[in-house]
Amino acid sequence: MSNGISIYLGLDNHLDENIELIKKAANAGIKRIFTSLHIPEADAEVLKAELKKILAAAKEYNMDVISDISPRAMKILGFAGFSLNHFSQLGIETLRLDDGFTFDDIITMSNNDLGIKLQLNASTITKDFLENLKEAGTDMSNIEAMHNFFPRENTGLSEEFVYKKTRLLHEYDIKVSAFIPSFNRPRSPIFAGLPTLELHRKTSFDFSLRHLLAMGIDSVFVGDSLPNDKEIWLLGSFSDTDAVLLRPAPWTVDDDIIKLLKMPYTTRPDEARDVIRTQESRRYARDSAISIKSDNCGPRNAGYVTLDNENYGRYQGELQIIKEYLPPDHRVNIVASLSNDEKLLIKYLTPGKAFKFIL
Repeated sequence: MSNGISIYLGLDNHLDENIELIKKAANAGIKRIFTSLHIPEADAEVLKAELKKILAAAKEYNMDVISDISPRAMKILGFAGFSLNHFSQLGIETLRLDDGFTFDDIITMSNNDLGIKLQLNASTITKDFLENLKEAGTDMSNIEAMHNFFPRENTGLSEEFVYKKTRLLHEYDIKVSAFIPSFNRPRSPIFAGLPTLELHRKTSFDFSLRHLLAMGIDSVFVGDSLPNDKEIWLLGSFSDTDAVLLRPAPWTVDDDIIKLLKMPYTTRPDEARDVIRTQESRRYARDSAISIKSDNCGPRNAGYVTLDNENYGRYQGELQIIKEYLPPDHRVNIVASLSNDEKLLIKYLTPGKAFKFIL
């Protein structure tokens, strides 16, 4: 699934800023918009007046609109009662269900012929709930899930919790979304960013995005309302990728080695204890017909990226990412290193996983 932006009507941005954001996002390859129709701080009259213009812009740029809804939203929109037809006519294709909807409501709404999908709260869902949905005749192909974002500091979720919930949802073939903050204009009224993971309140936009993708999140949304051009570009560039993306610091300027580092890799299926090994690296080196001279053969700390040099015979070109400290070896060159943040991604390099270095 594509990554997405967030639009909040009646809050911080002017209408023209929101329209321009949609245009920039579409041009960057972003295909999804999250919005909420029941934020307490939002100006309800402004929201109602501008919603049709925002939905028209989304339609013009072929973007899928996901709306957080509740019974309060029905009053704001002037609907006498709840009906999927209302949202279909507006052009809202995915509904994220908040408080006020029952188990039976979900089952009934899932079996619609309007092409509308439902998003459940990925942060609170349980296995029993999913089993009950499945057994009760829910059209599971119309079910998605989205983790909450958390405006107040120290209330964001842990990495372990989000990973566990996401894996559970994937067992039922349910796609999962989550949020990262923008550092351009944090959303009011708290102005502390809108991340799913508390960790991401302090890490870079680039790392937060790659971190969620490495964890298996299918669609990453920037939670705040006015990301800058670089953030939009990154969000679009990293859409629809299954590879873990790592950004190491090179220890070499050798063009041949830099070229090897830029190649796509897959981890070996037989997982080593001390290092991450790759399936392709020695073949890449052979095909390039390069000779790797001994260089930077120091102690190998966790997070170092190494290449076996010519002294290792047939292992020349073997690329590894170090998991545990290893002593120096004159046959092994250190060619790059991962920062402490980047090292958090190593655990997601499971057997058979695709990954790529961004240099």
